[in-house]
Amino acid sequence: MAGKKIIAICQSGGEFEADKDGSLSYRGGDAHAIDIDDQMKFNEFKMEVAEMFNCSISTMSIKYFLPKNKKTLITISNDKDLKRMIKFHVDSVTVDIYVMTEEVVALDVSNMPASRSSRTTLSEAVVPVDAPLDMKDDMVDDTTYPDVSLGLPLDVVDDTTHVDVDAQITMPNEISPVLPLSISNEEKHVKAAQQWQNTITGVGQRFSGVHEFREALRKYAIAHQFAFRYKKNDSHRVTVKCKAEGCPWRIHASRLSTTQLICIKKMNATHTCEGAVVTTGYQATRSWVASIIMDKLKVFPNYKPKDIVNDIKQEYGIQLNYFQAWRGKEIAKEQLQGSYKEAYSQLPFFCEKIMETNPGSFATFTTKEDSSFHRLFVSFHASLYGFQQGCRPLLFLDSISLKSKYQGTLLAATAADGDDGVFPVAFSVVDAETDDNWHWFLLQLKSALPTSRPITFVADREKGLRESIAEIFQGSFHGYCLRYLTEQLLKDLKGQFSHEVKRLMVEDFYAAAYAPRPESFQRCLETIKSISLEAYNWLIQSEPMNWANAFFQGARYNHMASNFGELFYSWASEAHELPITQMVDVIRGKIMELFFTRRTDSNQWMTRLTPSMEEKLEKETVKVRPLQVLLSGGNTFEVRGDTIEVVDIDHWDCSCKGWQLTGLPCCHAIAVISCIGQSPYEYCSRYFTTESYRLTYSESVHPIPNVDRPMEKDSSLVAVTVTPPPTRRPPGRPTTKRFGSQEVVKRQLQCSRCKGVGHNKSTCKELL
Repeated sequence: MAGKKIIAICQSGGEFEADKDGSLSYRGGDAHAIDIDDQMKFNEFKMEVAEMFNCSISTMSIKYFLPKNKKTLITISNDKDLKRMIKFHVDSVTVDIYVMTEEVVALDVSNMPASRSSRTTLSEAVVPVDAPLDMKDDMVDDTTYPDVSLGLPLDVVDDTTHVDVDAQITMPNEISPVLPLSISNEEKHVKAAQQWQNTITGVGQRFSGVHEFREALRKYAIAHQFAFRYKKNDSHRVTVKCKAEGCPWRIHASRLSTTQLICIKKMNATHTCEGAVVTTGYQATRSWVASIIMDKLKVFPNYKPKDIVNDIKQEYGIQLNYFQAWRGKEIAKEQLQGSYKEAYSQLPFFCEKIMETNPGSFATFTTKEDSSFHRLFVSFHASLYGFQQGCRPLLFLDSISLKSKYQGTLLAATAADGDDGVFPVAFSVVDAETDDNWHWFLLQLKSALPTSRPITFVADREKGLRESIAEIFQGSFHGYCLRYLTEQLLKDLKGQFSHEVKRLMVEDFYAAAYAPRPESFQRCLETIKSISLEAYNWLIQSEPMNWANAFFQGARYNHMASNFGELFYSWASEAHELPITQMVDVIRGKIMELFFTRRTDSNQWMTRLTPSMEEKLEKETVKVRPLQVLLSGGNTFEVRGDTIEVVDIDHWDCSCKGWQLTGLPCCHAIAVISCIGQSPYEYCSRYFTTESYRLTYSESVHPIPNVDRPMEKDSSLVAVTVTPPPTRRPPGRPTTKRFGSQEVVKRQLQCSRCKGVGHNKSTCKELL
């Protein structure tokens, strides 16, 4: 279905004029309007525009400005570019489109330093900014990392010329970057850099500092397609010559006395070298790549390095490799998001701010002996209050690996609200998932939750959780996560079982876990025993009293896996590449939004129970009709149907165990309740009522101002130093941990020739 329509104001026949601030204005020409949406194809759009202005499709190019940026022209060349343009202007009613006809225009270079042949190389940059002040005469490549943040993602039309005070230089029309060019491949590749031809104008031109001069020089070299080398490069002087042997092109700039200004003192603008067609990525620094993709990365945070490679090749004719694009993206991300290292140093201030803006919250961290980050614990007052007032005493413990620069793991405790939605209670960022870190997390959780009621935990039995839960939360219950048990079972099985056999064993294992009575539990285990005695023995030794409904003493409400909080972990996955303080604040923002949305929604409910629990109760009520209730003295009743069950109305107990396991009356209990003239709602767990649900979300999570810009700190916080942990992200693509329902058993190869498992037809060695 088509999205929002935008009116494209198509203009042609005019010309661009540069204003004093470098922005461009379009003067003259004709204009027509056309409706477009995200379903329109580029070719269809281009044909309609060509027909509108009576011009040839093959010699026409279409451009537009980014919102609030009259210095940057973007070229539309395919369907993806058109959709991107519509997305940029989704909040606007109109968008200005500029139609240019491609004609061969001879550039007038009489007023410019000598240009280069299209066959010559581009600017090469490989010398660090912090190079020694005394550089030898040996020429080194340029790798300066300028501070200038350009933010030019695609075709850039920006007058960056620095005009000398005494000299007035006008931009000749012949070198306007928006003038049509020939459509040969070589000229098309450098089309985006045309506006940089005049960034160096000659002797007397001034710059605010060496960084600005180096950046202008790099752009100039890319526009004129030549490579250069530094002969001198320090904080007060820069001498550069053409990389080609024997070529006299040379430029020298140095600081004006008593100022920070850099002025070009000498320049030989003549090139005699022929050059070579070299457009490889060593000519572009990572900072240059970062400045080019900055604006686009703001709009598309998942801008992939391979797309960066393709876009820069298309727009600038420079061939980067994947690593260069990745490094450039990392620099751009750090400039947009802030420094990872700085974020760790802000943790003392950040924790103080959490507790200041959200009174009653817990936020604490620890460091190692060398002051490096160890672990952080956060639990907001609204979460603690909501859990204690409206949630079942049931917590799910799980973790997710973080793929940030310094890795780490996020540990979390989530609960289930009255509508069976995920309710975040507390989380922790630790350097690694270890027994000690889980123990510390549970200690902090115990301090934050001073409750006397026993809590049921659903968690893995490994990682020291079994011992830590029993020690810290005495009197509570630990239900083993079936997902982790299944993975461990299949890992420990030594026999060669087919995929189908493993699937059947897993089904029987889950049936045994959900079985409400010991006899049905035993029947399921006997089925597994008939398949594999090894699997049967493994399950018997895995402490069924901690995972089987027939024996478990706690109240899990039929929640058998610890990954119940997958919604929460998805938030962490979306923010895991941010610096630690920003990642935590993104999670805080998600929790704040969740609380507000659910509180608002619940105010519209007119039912006594939450919607999902009303639905479950209704399903049980439908099953009541064929049941027969036999009244007896006291509070015990016999209910006959497919089976004969005994209901104890006072103790909320039915021999089918459905009432005890779910907290809602089963069909047998509802039949008895109806017979004695009472309402089933009176026998539902209070945690499922709309009133309790609203109480759960009654408190709010408040924003934390100035997360990435700490103000004046207290003296007590200044003394605390936090540095990044020593762990760094390893090379290669990080693994992805998926959440949600997954098939635990991996499918084995099955040969279509001999029907055996573990190999395929091409590697089959059976003699048939």
